[in-house]
Amino acid sequence: MDDVDRSRTPDASGAPVGRRVVLGLVGLGAAGVVGGASFSRRLSEWLAPVELRDPTGLIATLPLGPAFRFYSVTGVVEPRDEASYRLEVGGLVAEPATYGLADLRALPQTEFTSDFHCVTGWVVPGVHWVGVPLSELLDRARPAASATAVRFRSFDGTYTESLGLEDARAARTIVALEMLDGPVSHDHGGPVRMYVDGQYGYKSTKWLSAIELTEDEVPGYWEHRGYDVDGTIRG
Repeated sequence: MDDVDRSRTPDASGAPVGRRVVLGLVGLGAAGVVGGASFSRRLSEWLAPVELRDPTGLIATLPLGPAFRFYSVTGVVEPRDEASYRLEVGGLVAEPATYGLADLRALPQTEFTSDFHCVTGWVVPGVHWVGVPLSELLDRARPAASATAVRFRSFDGTYTESLGLEDARAARTIVALEMLDGPVSHDHGGPVRMYVDGQYGYKSTKWLSAIELTEDEVPGYWEHRGYDVDGTIRG
């Protein structure tokens, strides 16, 4: 889904969340609605260790206001840092390349503010994003005439997603280096993640490790589990 790494707890399944915790979170969620996005973003940071011990997924359904919920499809995701992070760009291209964090920071950047929408219904309004337009990396790679889509891979070793080339080249489809007024944290899919404005969060691959040009749009992790290949937000 959209957004946590279970690496901060030794047992990803953990013990069920107790009734008092659930009731307390409902109250905090109400406070988040009143307090606005800044309160709720702090709430999401506090919530992560609790949510990770909820094998039922119940907390993700609670009315926590405009706060990020955190998800991972693999459990533990080993962090990458300045020294170890690499992003590969390849597939049907004339100029494959590998980028480190410093390389990405040196490229032209764009920034904007946009609402983050999870397909399960929650929204975080007014998230500030900074990153490299995906079109910049595609232009440098020089896609082959046969390439019509882009596939993304996560360094969690499991998650994949894809976009048609038109959506991939959209001005607000970015390789994100910053969000919420700071570097993309590990919990939010950092140090580098995708953000695809106008589409549900499952299209914005976290822990981004590879960008591959392909002949066709390849269904990703959640599409194989019933999600629509077209993640466009409508209505």
